[in-house]
This record gives sequence, structure tokens and C-alpha cells, in this order.
Amino acid sequence: MKLTGPSTLLFAGAASALLTSACAVGPTHTAPPAVPATFSVAEGASNTPRDSSWYRGFGSPELDRLMAEGAQGNLDLEAATARMRQAAARARGAHAALQPQLGAGAGVNRYTGRADGSSANETDWSALISASYELDFWGRNHAVAQEATSLSKASVADRVTVELTTQGAIASSYFAVLALRERAAVSQEYLATARDVLKVVSARQGGGAASLGEVASQAAAVATSESAVADLQAQEAAALAMLAVAAGHDPEGFAVEARSLEALREPSVAAGLPSELLLRRPDLISAEATLAAASANVRVARAAFLPTIPLTAAGGLQNPALQAAVTTLTGTGPTLTLGAALVQGVFDGGQRRAAREEALAREQEMLANYRSAVRSALLDVETTLAMRQSLDTQLGARERALAQTTLALQVARARYQAGAGDFLTLLDAQRSMHAARDSDAQYRLARFQACVALFKAIGGGWHQP
Repeated sequence: MKLTGPSTLLFAGAASALLTSACAVGPTHTAPPAVPATFSVAEGASNTPRDSSWYRGFGSPELDRLMAEGAQGNLDLEAATARMRQAAARARGAHAALQPQLGAGAGVNRYTGRADGSSANETDWSALISASYELDFWGRNHAVAQEATSLSKASVADRVTVELTTQGAIASSYFAVLALRERAAVSQEYLATARDVLKVVSARQGGGAASLGEVASQAAAVATSESAVADLQAQEAAALAMLAVAAGHDPEGFAVEARSLEALREPSVAAGLPSELLLRRPDLISAEATLAAASANVRVARAAFLPTIPLTAAGGLQNPALQAAVTTLTGTGPTLTLGAALVQGVFDGGQRRAAREEALAREQEMLANYRSAVRSALLDVETTLAMRQSLDTQLGARERALAQTTLALQVARARYQAGAGDFLTLLDAQRSMHAARDSDAQYRLARFQACVALFKAIGGGWHQP
């Protein structure tokens, strides 16, 4: 078919725009940021988690149960799941716009008129199927779909981030509850010991072997210990309430059975390579997907400068069979309407240019956010590894300190009861023993929480599908 006149100009314009569209709306892909080859802190463990059930390494069936309950009942996780479904639905809607749109309709119009003593009546009706499709020469609709797909991918990663945060909160709160119970038990033992010593000192004071000041000092130690026990019990109640909410329960009536950290084991875990964080950290996956969405939005803004080419068609039965300003075909019969248009904006006061500049600026913002997220992830891992290294270094010294303070208290108490030792030595030995045992419970809590922090820092065993 030979094109002449306006048809030739239309085709030439469309072809010219098509040839320039690649450079006009092409992808603005950015290479992933550079990361170091290894972490600066050496690791002692050799394995990295391979699934999201990393918490099972602590060997606590109760913790496993709380994690399962949190996955079902945590409200933050429920909201994140709903947001993920919303984004997935938007992505499906954006992809649906790439397909032809079909519709069906029927209508009846009754016309009645009267003039110069004459009247006329007419009933027009139609039953039509319509179709429309926009030729995506410039890739605008595909860019819109890619933006929605990337945002859906980001929402999936955001949901995983909330899940990992929830798991970390459950584990940390659970360990805090057990450590506080353990510390409270130590303080109660110290309180019982202090009361026993008070009886001994009071008896010696009655026999003239101890002063009234020694009795007062020991009584003060008993009162201080009673206050410490009450404070630890209040902290335990607060931690238990936080655990209940994280696990999807109301605080009222919630309880856990374990009493200390003794029965738990510390899992071995390694951070792996820094480059692996780009595929394991859900927050990095989300930041990368959000950057891809911003890049797609830039292509959408650029395509707005180019013409749109919508195609329409409608067919069916109607009466009259043809309605037109010049020719009307009366009677009932098949009808077909075809249409094509090339629409190009000419002047909009700079609106499209401003939208493009906004899209470019947002892309730069998302790129900076992505790079910042990568650096923050590296910092999280480095900080956690340094903390674990420090805790490992302290292990031997703390074990020796606990053993020596236990021995010192036994010797001081025996000497004082035999009349060979002084009261101040016994009082100092009591305090040192209590401080060492309390510090030991806090130290073991710190080791468990450092494990949780490292699991979270490396993505909790999750990998991008």
C-alpha cells in the first residue's frame, strides 16, 4: 500500500520518534556498589545460616514455639504482609495495562420530536463489543510495569525485614527474660546469705565479739539486696511483656517456663563474604529494587515527551446500522468502528519537564539510599563481629574471676565464724561474689544477643529467590 499526503507525514513522524526512543527512554542501570573482599574482624566459626530457621540453633523448643506464634500473630508482620499483597496487586494491574482492553455494552435511546404540526419518533439501540490498545513504541507502559514489579519486589523484601526484626525481638526478649530471672535468683541467694551473715554478726555482737557498726553495715547490705531483687523482678516483668507482644500475644497472662540461660547452647555462625550481603540482606534487596523502580520512573517521565498511539475498535449490532452526519443506514445490522490516533502534547507550561527532573532527582536519592544501606549493613556486621571477638577474649578471665570470688567468700566466711577473720573482709567477699555471678549472667546474655545481632546483620539465612 502506498502512503501519500498526511499518512506519509504521520508514518514518518512515528518512525523518527521510534528511532530516537532508545536513547530517549532507555534504562538508567547502575552497577552495584563496591564492597570489600573480606571483613576486617577474623571469624572463628565456619558456617553461615542457609534458611530462616536460624533460631533453632539455640536448642530451645520454647523459643521455637514463640517464633511460630510470632509468625502468625505479630501485628507488624501482619501489616507488612498486607502491604506486600497490595504491591503485588498493583504490579498485576500495571502488567494488565500492556494487554488489549475489551469491553461490552448495550444501550437504548428513544427520540421523540414535534415541529410545525408534525411529530417523529425513533428508537436507537446497540449491543457492542469494544477493544482498545495503546502501541507502546516508546516503552512507557513497560516502564510503568517494571516500576510496579520492582516496588512489589521491594515490598517482599520489606516483609522479610519485618519478619527478621520480629524474630530478633522475640529471641532478644526471651534471652533477656531468662537472664533477668537468673540475676534475680542470684540476688535472692545473695540476700539469703546476707541474712545468714547478719544473724552471725548479731550473735557475735551480743557476745561482745562484733561492734554495733558491723551489725548496721550488714543490715544495710540486706536492705540493698532486697531492693535489687525487687528491681530485677520489675525488669523481668517488663521484658516478659515485650516478649508477649513480639510473639503476638497480649501481655496479660503470658508466661514462659525456662528459668535461666543454662540449658541453651550458643550456635556457631560466620558472616561469610561482604559481597554475599547484597543477596542475603532483605533491606539491601529492598533498596536495590526501589532504585530500579526509580530508574523505571525516569523512563516513564522521558516517554511523556513522546506521542501516544491509541487504537480502538468496536463491533456488534445496532439500529440504525450506521449513524453519521452525512449518511445514515437505517435498519438493524452489524456495525464496526475502527480508530487510530497519534497524540502529542505541545505545551504544558513545563509540567513534563518538571516531572522528569523530579524523577531524575528521586533516582539519585534512591541510589544514595542504596549505597548508604550497603555501608550500614557492612557496619552492622563489622560491629557485631568485633563485639563477639571481645566477648570471646573475656571468656577465660570471667571464668577465673567467678571461681576465685567463690573461693574467697568460702574462706572469709569460715575464718569469720571461727573468729580468725574480720568483718570487712567477709563483707567485701560477699559483694565480690554477688557482682561476679551477676556479671556472669549479663555476660552470657551478651553472647546470646550478639549471636542474634549477627544473624540479623547477615540476613537471617534468607536469600533472594
